[in-house]
Amino acid sequence: MEVHNPADGRIVGAVADTDPSQVEAAVARLRSEQPAWAALAPAERVEWLLRLQDWIFANSADIADLMQAETAKPRVDAEIEPMFVAEVIGYYAENAARFLAAEHPRPHSPANMSKKLAVTYHPYPVVGVITPWNYPLALPGIDAVPALLAGAAVVIKPSEATPLSAMELARGWAEIGAPPVLEVITGRGATGAAVVDAVDFVQFTGSTRTGKAVGHACVDRMIPYSLELGGKDPALVLADADLDRAARGIAFGGMLNAGQMCTSIERVYVVDAVYDEFVQRLVAIVAELRMGVDDREFRYDIGPLVDSAQVEIVRRHTDEAVAAGARVVVGGAATGQGNFFEPTVLVDTDHSMSCLAEETFGPTLPIVRVADEDEAVRLANDSAYGLSATVWTGDRARGERVASRLEAGTVNINDAHVNLFNLAVPMGGWKQSGVGARFGGAYGIRKYCRTRAVTVDRLPVAKSPSELLWFPYSRRKAGLALGMMRALRARGLRARIGRH
Repeated sequence: MEVHNPADGRIVGAVADTDPSQVEAAVARLRSEQPAWAALAPAERVEWLLRLQDWIFANSADIADLMQAETAKPRVDAEIEPMFVAEVIGYYAENAARFLAAEHPRPHSPANMSKKLAVTYHPYPVVGVITPWNYPLALPGIDAVPALLAGAAVVIKPSEATPLSAMELARGWAEIGAPPVLEVITGRGATGAAVVDAVDFVQFTGSTRTGKAVGHACVDRMIPYSLELGGKDPALVLADADLDRAARGIAFGGMLNAGQMCTSIERVYVVDAVYDEFVQRLVAIVAELRMGVDDREFRYDIGPLVDSAQVEIVRRHTDEAVAAGARVVVGGAATGQGNFFEPTVLVDTDHSMSCLAEETFGPTLPIVRVADEDEAVRLANDSAYGLSATVWTGDRARGERVASRLEAGTVNINDAHVNLFNLAVPMGGWKQSGVGARFGGAYGIRKYCRTRAVTVDRLPVAKSPSELLWFPYSRRKAGLALGMMRALRARGLRARIGRH
């Protein structure tokens, strides 16, 4: 499969379209190596991940070069990705032993106090990580890291549009001499389906349509999965918002990575009292965004879309909105060079338009005028998606109150995308935006584990060969057991002694 630079179409690499039978063989290799990896102490697995972190720091500039070749991202965006993977390694390296340690919950009843309880965590043998093209190093890396630290082996299947960056992770893992429990397999849809058919846990990031197919396949096999799917994230600008910060934050939230993020702001609801002033400020910021192709120069803010098909989606949403009565106040067209589409602001939009109903995944910001906070919340919730949202207000308590009313897995108050860089909280969606989450402190590593409950006597086992409710049953033994249960749980003295 040829890999093309989306800015100019040139070929920047070629990778294998792996046959499903080869996927099965690769997973079998990983499965055979995984027990030895899981048998290592958490500290030993941590050491291998820290060596990978060292390798990433040493090679970050070259990794960014390669990523720019296959995505044409601005240099800032390309350099952040390896640093973010290194950050994830650092976080889970510091916490893996604690997150994976056995827990000892208290028995739920005094009747069970004779037992010591434990919950232990055991990795799924092989985890499949299937990732899209928009963050071709960060997404494979941040999913593979906690899975590896949990003790699983990992197979990554990156997007066929941007496979080269993920392959760098495998190259780094091999160069540090780590155990062979990480592989990257390239290919198209059939390759991804073969991964789902072979592994023990699937972490999928991508479209809702494909995610549903992955979920069905996992259910058929009775294996667990986590899906981070599409988004149509709203921003609510209330009358007391700092409009300068709101305009700058929403421009960043909607235009980062040319709008090609599941958490991109794709709908903006602005209270009537500040609508005109906000739009004026937002347009001024968006009009100044620099679009082009960076080398290592940090000159541009916006790069191209991934391919011509994505350009057509953005064009269609814009054209259909204009045909239905919306106005373009900045941008609004493809440049005709490569896969660039101008950063665009649309006004006079409503929910009958595709730009507000469908996921765009491009550099457009449709603005809706609303009467008040209540209307903003109602329209924000009027979507099949529920990944994240932002609220812009000068009153923190008000922001938290509005956040509690929004149907979204994450709400950022007076900020955009910031939850992505806070690894202690989960990143997961409601409604059609997914199942499960990545990150979330201990959850982010434990989700790659099966739990085992263990009960053991606190004191030496009694000499009696039988327990109270073991066979043979008798009225006397049952009466003792049932009376104890009643005495411990019933409300009121009469109920406890069986008098009603």
